[in-house]
Amino acid sequence: MKRDELNDLAAFLAVAEAGSFTRAAAKLDMSQSALSHAIQQLEERLGIRLLARTTRSVSPTEAGRRLMRTLKPALTDIYAEIAGLSELRDKPAGTLRITTVKHAAVSVLLPKLRTFMAEHPDIAIEISADEALMDIVAGNFDAGVRLGERLENDMIAVRIGPEMRSAIVGSPAYFARHPVPVSPHDLTQHNCINYRQTGSGGLYAWEFEKDGQELSVRVAGSLVFSDADLILQAALDGHGLATTFETQAEGHVASGRLMRVLKDWCAPYPGFFLYYPSRRQTPPAMAALIEALRYRT
Repeated sequence: MKRDELNDLAAFLAVAEAGSFTRAAAKLDMSQSALSHAIQQLEERLGIRLLARTTRSVSPTEAGRRLMRTLKPALTDIYAEIAGLSELRDKPAGTLRITTVKHAAVSVLLPKLRTFMAEHPDIAIEISADEALMDIVAGNFDAGVRLGERLENDMIAVRIGPEMRSAIVGSPAYFARHPVPVSPHDLTQHNCINYRQTGSGGLYAWEFEKDGQELSVRVAGSLVFSDADLILQAALDGHGLATTFETQAEGHVASGRLMRVLKDWCAPYPGFFLYYPSRRQTPPAMAALIEALRYRT
């Protein structure tokens, strides 16, 4: 059905219910001549008269009454659905897909989502944990979470966590066999647990900063992992030194299961950011999530 045909059907129903072209034209905010022309076109297309016209009144014919019985509930449903869609425009609802690294999901997203999901029962969230920096548009994601230093320039970024620090750690058993490094350069003499970056496929170069001096050290060792949790566990088992997030290591350091070294070389760096494509209008569900995750000092 063409759009004009639906408009003509709505015009017919208005005239039939009002019993007057004058009252129906006022209700529809159109001229009487345009309304009369619309009804005439409808009757010509159907090949049957729908309205009986006299100089004093307008009433539906038998065919017109039959059409009214079908048309009125159908148009009522259509208008109700359109009104419902308008409500969704302002009400946070729908599914949001987010790509993130596992540490951000555990340390930042999940704690805040407890309250968010309770306050927004009509929003569903799908989280994909992937260490690689995803193209969220190509991957059909609504947003991503990554460290601030790894964001694309064409994305809108919202800070959702505090600054972070790395921690270089090893077990007491490891240090019983090896000296404590006092400089990042000493790491070349140690068995270091390497991280294989899933995006580039290369080995991560350990990064350091002290008094404005930045260092990047390519370490070597007998173990390589592409998962941060496995690296930490290997360090706990005494296999070598590991670089990890300070927040992941602090409990093990406090309990004595790990020893931290080169702390003065581990400067703070930007924490996690939520990033998403620039849009003219942010959907209500996305806007609600941004506000819930936004980091406030």
